[in-house]
Formats: sequence, structure tokens, C-alpha cells
Amino acid sequence: MASLDAFHSPFGSKLQIEAMQTVMPTKPTDPRQSIQVCLDENPCSGGILKRCFNIVMCYNKPNSGDETSVSSGSVVAGWIKESLGKALSEQPLLAGRLRPKQHDDRKGEMEIVSNDSGVRMIEARYPMTLAEFLDIKEKKETEEAELVFWEDLDKEQNPQFSPLFYVQVTDFSCGGYSVGISCSLLLNDPFAMITFLKRWTDTHIEMVSRADAPKIPIFYRPNLRQKQNIHSSALPFGTNTKPSSGQSVIFNISSEVLDLESDIHKKFADIYIDEAEQKLGQKTGPNLKVSLLLKEGTKSAKDVKVRNFTKDTLIQKPSVIISGSKNWDDLGVNDICFQEGNKPASVSCWINSVPDEALVMIVPSVEKYASVMKVVITLPVC
Repeated sequence: MASLDAFHSPFGSKLQIEAMQTVMPTKPTDPRQSIQVCLDENPCSGGILKRCFNIVMCYNKPNSGDETSVSSGSVVAGWIKESLGKALSEQPLLAGRLRPKQHDDRKGEMEIVSNDSGVRMIEARYPMTLAEFLDIKEKKETEEAELVFWEDLDKEQNPQFSPLFYVQVTDFSCGGYSVGISCSLLLNDPFAMITFLKRWTDTHIEMVSRADAPKIPIFYRPNLRQKQNIHSSALPFGTNTKPSSGQSVIFNISSEVLDLESDIHKKFADIYIDEAEQKLGQKTGPNLKVSLLLKEGTKSAKDVKVRNFTKDTLIQKPSVIISGSKNWDDLGVNDICFQEGNKPASVSCWINSVPDEALVMIVPSVEKYASVMKVVITLPVC
């Protein structure tokens, strides 16, 4: 574990980042898995490398009757080091990296490989109570972005060294804590990410609830830091800021209607962008850049295609019936627990925005009926 002296983030923030470590699968991945990523050669395709799905879950200190000074967040983070490693062994691509496709001369061809490079985990501290923070959050959205860490991928600067998945555990002075998740959309769509979180937290609770489980986990940071006395340079603060969060609307559509091998997806991009604009009360111009992300394949590995165009080049919308729209609250995030019975006091989900660029994401549903596709429209901040 790399421990750091408390690092105060810029811009007057009170957040203190205290440690960063890498969590790898508990066993080597063999054979390696891969996802094929085909990026449009259009210059605006670089925006997709900055796209990530964010979840921030805030938890009150469990009412266990134990009034010791042990930090709830640090205990959860210690167990996460173990439980996440086990969960990654079942889905090792989350611990992989994006790289140019080997032995392929075609531009834009990349792949995500399960090379066990690991997920990055940050431990931080916020010197106020969770109740005080949530009160501030209602007045100032930018505060919430500090509870989740993300660094943009840069296609020109060796993306194979950049993590695609981050976890941040933040302690509050009252014993409450938050768990922030950020994941590249090239790696996992929001629906698959939430499904993974539910499986992971089930594993987490099972480990913590064992009769022989220690009260303090092996990887409890305050103890390790005191023993090792390791000091490092200040940590970069990341590029995730809440003002850049886009507004998203989720739709369902039959996969029998949507043929991913033809240009009909451009028709649906048009109709769903229009529908999202109406629901969000937002209007975009004809020159709006549109990034279309298509995921297809098996449940364990969905290859990714990214196409780019402007709104005025979209095929005129056909006459189709739009299924009812949903938001992130409908996906069950409010039931995700890291300690049994301790549901989140607050949950926020968002896909970060890219200036002047809409995102149309079409992915197979993880639900029982495979004939349903999910369409997510994320509009840029006006």
C-alpha cells in the first residue's frame, strides 16, 4: 500500500487524500480475456476516452452499539481490498487496460485486455459530518464530485498505463463514509456496472459476516501506515468535476427493431435525442457532435464500437413507439450495502459530459429478457 501525507485538494476543498493503492484479482487471469474497441477515426472520437459512469453512495455509521474511535470508512476500505480482489477474479477485465491492438495496422483498433494491472483505490477524509456534507451538497453540487476519483484516458499518451476503474472511500468525522465508483464506458456500461456492484457487495458482506472474521481487517490503513511510516509526494487530484456531469435519460427498445449492422441506429439516435431534449427541457443545435457507443457480444465480454457524427447528418427519425423512460434511481443502486442492513443515506449517479458532445449509448440489457436493448442519451451541459 502506498500511504501519503494528507493531501489537500485544490480550489479550496477540504478533502484530504490519505492513501492510494492498487487492487488486483486474487489469482492470475489465465487465459486472458479481451474486448475489441473500434474507435472512429473522426477527430472528435477522443471524447469517448473521457467518458465514465460515476456512482457516489453515502452511508451513515452503522448503529452497532460500538462507540470506539475506529473509523467506519477505513474498516470498509480494508475489507474492500480483500472483497474487490475476489470479485475481480470473476470479472478480470475490470482490472485490465486499454491498449492499441497487437499486430493490427488499422487506425482506431484497440482492445481492453485483462492483464491484472488492477483497479485503483483511493482513501480520503472529509473533516465534517456526513449530515453537514449532505446539506452542503444540496446547495453546491461541485462538492459531490470530490467523493469519486477519475483520470481521463489519453489516446496519444499511452492509455495502457491508465486504470479504467477507480474506487474512492471517504471518511467523515461522524463515522459515516462514502464509496465512490468511476468506470470507463468503454469497459463497462452502467447496467453491467451496477450488476457487478451487487455481486461484489454480496461477497463483501459475506466476508465481513463470517464468524471468524476479525474486527479490524488486515488491510486497515491507519494501522499499516503507523507500522510502515511510508511517505510519498502529493497525489494529483484527478479530472472528475461535477459541473461537467451530463443529464441522462434511459430508454428501452426491442433488439428485433434495432439492427446494429445497418444505419438504422442513426435513426434511433435522432429520435431518442429529440425525446431526451423534451424530457430534460433542453435544446441542442444541428451542429451538435454526437458520439454513438454500441456494445454487442456475450454477457461477459461486449465488444465496443464508437462512431461519430453531427446531429444534422442523422437520418430523419422513423415512426416508432418509444418505451417509457427511466432514471438511475430505477436501477436498484439505493439497495447496495457494504455493511448488512446499512443502506445508503444518499446516492448519485451520472455520466460525465464532454463539451458540445451528446452521447448515445446502445447496450444489451442485463435483465432476464435478452431481446431488450438499453438506450442511454446523455446531453452536454448547456
